Amino acid sequence: MDAGIKRELEQKVAAGERLSREDGIALYECDDLAWLGGLAHEVRTRKNGDVVHFNVNRHLNMTNVCTASCAYCSFQRKPGEKDAYTMRIEEAVKLARAMENEQLTELHVVNGLHPTLPWRYYPRSIRALKDALPDTVAVKAFTATEIHWFEKISGLSASEILDELIDAGLESLTGGGAEIFDWDVRQHIVDHDTHWEDWSRIHRLAHAKGIKTPCTMLYGHIEEPRHRVDHVLRLRELQDETGGFQVFIPLRYQHDFHDSMDGKVRNRLMAMTKMATPAEALKTFAVSRLLFDNVPHVKVFWVMHGLGTAELALSHGADDIDGSVVEYKITHDADDYGTPDKMSRENLLDLIRDAGFRPVERNTRYEVIGEFDGPDPSRRESPQPMRV
Repeated sequence: MDAGIKRELEQKVAAGERLSREDGIALYECDDLAWLGGLAHEVRTRKNGDVVHFNVNRHLNMTNVCTASCAYCSFQRKPGEKDAYTMRIEEAVKLARAMENEQLTELHVVNGLHPTLPWRYYPRSIRALKDALPDTVAVKAFTATEIHWFEKISGLSASEILDELIDAGLESLTGGGAEIFDWDVRQHIVDHDTHWEDWSRIHRLAHAKGIKTPCTMLYGHIEEPRHRVDHVLRLRELQDETGGFQVFIPLRYQHDFHDSMDGKVRNRLMAMTKMATPAEALKTFAVSRLLFDNVPHVKVFWVMHGLGTAELALSHGADDIDGSVVEYKITHDADDYGTPDKMSRENLLDLIRDAGFRPVERNTRYEVIGEFDGPDPSRRESPQPMRV
């Protein structure tokens, strides 16, 4: 990168000035990762100090049966396939009750777009899960893609659907279904009808009803850096309008390193792309933090990045790390890096301290529910975050 452009970007960041589309593309073209990380760290420190937020959560996928066959997805199954499953509500409740001793504060529910389950299954499941868990556990459920699907199968509007789900106990939508919004990319990777117009419409409705939501971006497949910039700027503009996004979560596209149980390879992008390297992941976190100036948090989902890259991301713009998770079926079955299924609260505390930060436990609404000591400053070998 030209030294003059670097100085100009440094001055913009120091002044808190909003970066442009051209700035975002220039940042992606820069190979100086230490410089990029330092700029992003300056912004994350300005917003969140020396804190890294985490929560204790669990993921629950009640069905993997899906009408869509998205090119990146190995989770979906068609009715009658060998390892297709759909839980009865009682089964989901039994699993939820088994989690009570984990001191979790969030249950995260995402499913396939099931072709025959009735709409009433979904609010009933939320109500039953809420009844089964302590009041301190928030239910975060359904992507905008699922809400759009519920419109089709119920004949109700998204507004009516959200009202019913909120009445049943829903506290947040999930951020999935975003992938990459640009149509030149999206038409090759997504096999459902929920695109930017409906995704943004549904999150806008949720925000108007007082629901804060996360937003995501699936990167590292066939998209180019300009598509990532476009994706973030669309979200930034919507955030200017509603203020309803709490956190941005870059999600690294995953290859399948082994076939699924039935031998079918459903992930059709593997033949035409490579996964993003750790360096590319860190660049994506840094540029995202710099561009997305009106969202308070950037989260690293350790399941998709591995623990080493997740720890480094905390010095490249991220201030939040996803929780204990357990059994993340959508991508974890493809992970050949030895990433664990579960991180306990103590594991998360150790990881955050090893990165040189102070752990703070939060709930789904980003309310602080526990503060912990950071690294021991008296120890010479104790890690410390980058200075700004």
